[in-house]
Amino acid sequence: MQVLGLALIGLIAATSVWAKGERAGAFDYYVLSLSWSPTWCALEGDARQSPQCDAEADFGWVMHGLWPQYHRGWPSYCPTAQSNPSRAMTRDMADIMGTSGLAWHQWNKHGVCSGLSASDYFALSRDAYGTVTRPAVFRQLDKAITLPASVVEEAFLEANPQLERDMITITCKQGRIQEARICLSRSLDPVPCGRDVVRDCTARDALFDPIR
Repeated sequence: MQVLGLALIGLIAATSVWAKGERAGAFDYYVLSLSWSPTWCALEGDARQSPQCDAEADFGWVMHGLWPQYHRGWPSYCPTAQSNPSRAMTRDMADIMGTSGLAWHQWNKHGVCSGLSASDYFALSRDAYGTVTRPAVFRQLDKAITLPASVVEEAFLEANPQLERDMITITCKQGRIQEARICLSRSLDPVPCGRDVVRDCTARDALFDPIR
């Protein structure tokens, strides 16, 4: 009887862990998150001595991730039968994501919810990154400036005529421009963002660091 009880407890515990994630492949659209690398380096990367922040790295807008999204909310850590990516796969994403570690983290948290294999998810992520023109003007800065977050959004809209205002949002963190988030369909066409994504930073004096 005691053995049976222990077995039931183990089964319940295993089921509870399995149930933490939502069903892979069940989502409405993607959020392509582009992170301004100098902001991440100033707030986190420098302290970690991340290679993303080395002067020779020359990163501007890097791909933070491609996130499956519901119209309200988002899935994460979904159970999946897909194999984890190899080190070569994550390393090959570092040119647009900054580090292989970020690529692994994005797969582990978000990619598993796409319903795709790791190789297909990373290929789609690269395609998504390629659909958005990063405004060249930000690469021309030679010193830190302060600006309204709306200026960053306007620059993306001008560089990407296919986008409308409800398809992109700019986020801030600790008074700095943090990310540009663009909403895309499963076929990577721009779509309106859900209510929990369209929350633009309203700062009028956000700090914007130049590429090192």
